[in-house]
Amino acid sequence: MDIRPTLSMLSRQKIAALLVVFEIAISCAIICNAVFIISNRVAQLQLKSGVAEDELVYLATSSLLPDVNYDALRKQDLAALAAVPGVKAVSSINQIPYGSNVWGSGIRLQPNQTRPTVHATNYMDDGQLLPTFGLQLREGRSFTPDEYLENSAFTAGGSTSPAVPSVLLSHSLAKSLFPFGNAVGSNIYVWGSKPTQVVGIVDDLLAPGEAGEFSSRFDSMVFPVRVSNGAYALRTRPEQREAVLKAAIAALNKADPNRIIEEQGTVTHMRDAFQHRDRSVIWLLLAVCIALLAVTAFGIVGLASFWVQQRTRQIGIRRALGATRKHILRNFQLENLLLSSAGIFVGLILAYALNMFLMSRYELPRLPLVYLPVAAVLLLLLGQIAVLGPARRAAAVPPAVATRAA
Repeated sequence: MDIRPTLSMLSRQKIAALLVVFEIAISCAIICNAVFIISNRVAQLQLKSGVAEDELVYLATSSLLPDVNYDALRKQDLAALAAVPGVKAVSSINQIPYGSNVWGSGIRLQPNQTRPTVHATNYMDDGQLLPTFGLQLREGRSFTPDEYLENSAFTAGGSTSPAVPSVLLSHSLAKSLFPFGNAVGSNIYVWGSKPTQVVGIVDDLLAPGEAGEFSSRFDSMVFPVRVSNGAYALRTRPEQREAVLKAAIAALNKADPNRIIEEQGTVTHMRDAFQHRDRSVIWLLLAVCIALLAVTAFGIVGLASFWVQQRTRQIGIRRALGATRKHILRNFQLENLLLSSAGIFVGLILAYALNMFLMSRYELPRLPLVYLPVAAVLLLLLGQIAVLGPARRAAAVPPAVATRAA
């Protein structure tokens, strides 16, 4: 098909044609990045935390009394919580997936290494963390009783070089640090120049906090430290969580009335609250994409309908000279194809530029190239569908009626 007459016609309608090209380009750029952000957010929502979410409740407390022996208070609290009916396991913890506390450290593979290889989150195990969270040991062993440190001994070592003899790594972190599978028995350096030996590998365990705070959301370490910060995780049956939570609060208040319950809830509710912003972003971007596609489609329909009215006589003459309905239909579809192609070409360049801006400002990953052809095909199909109605109306105009319209 000769496109020169079509190009000549478009050149006489430059302003309208450029507006459609601009509209398609903007839609293409925004939709490419919006769909990419949506896919990333959906992937974040689908991440498994690694813990028994539907069996866990969480409590965070603090004491009103000065000079409290926190190690003794932790032991007292654990005994009271373990006696609550329905509790299968309880652990004093420093953080939990979807919680507000975030502990992390850099990991070095050599003592004189100046910059860490990765950054990972730190979970502290009082001896019951694995059964409470529902974590399984994949390789190596768990901690021995003589490896555990009390909270007072851990903090007395100083924040720069506490002597922690051993560590468990998440499966993801072990693969990252030791890709050849020699993690168990190796040394890492977390605090100062004192080595910490990897004694085992556990299931992947989600780090609390937002994506980007650590090298990977599943880069987690577990240390044999009995922290005494008043936070506890309790494991029970799913249908007993609310009752156990209420009974646990009553047991803690009975053991020590001089305390404040700062946080309480099931891990399921914590997850829903943590993911609320991601869901809001997804719905907002979906609305933006739908609105842009609708505006683009209506713009194409409006322009095509306007051109049908403007070219009524021309269409009639072409029909009188032998042009069929199929020829008229193809002419409008070809015009839309050229405009859409130009808009998509510019839009793909803008999409890449917008992604570079988002990468520099908001640490968004690079836009995969697969999104570009998918967006191009989507907008091309949208354009052809949108122009079909006006094009069919133009093709249906009888030659005699079109000539009298002059």
